[in-house]
Amino acid sequence: MGDLLAKGSEMLDRTRRAHLSRTVVYRRGADSVEISATVGSTAFDRTDEYGVVHRIESRDYLVAAADLVLGGEAVSPKAGDRITETDEARVHEYEVMSSGSLGRDEPAWRYSDPQRRTLRIHTKFVRTGAA
Repeated sequence: MGDLLAKGSEMLDRTRRAHLSRTVVYRRGADSVEISATVGSTAFDRTDEYGVVHRIESRDYLVAAADLVLGGEAVSPKAGDRITETDEARVHEYEVMSSGSLGRDEPAWRYSDPQRRTLRIHTKFVRTGAA
């Protein structure tokens, strides 16, 4: 009969990519690729030296691991890579980053499903410019 959870996860991934995503550009140096991404967020709490809790939110991109191909090679996200999304008049740029700079010890990305099909990439806002 097969693994029903794996089949369900695959169906949810197809649905997410077809109906809940937008095209973004993932860039590392001179290499780039257009991929479908679902936008999400992750909240991080950081306590400073005075005991004040600061809530910081990263903009996350959920992408198919198989789509992240740069220079003809499948890659994993890396801190310092850039993701851009364009609306009608502006380009918004985000930098891939580990959450260590957000107050938690978590890498710049993690798998979002047990089958390791989907990556959740943490980013921070860099700038907005004209399209």
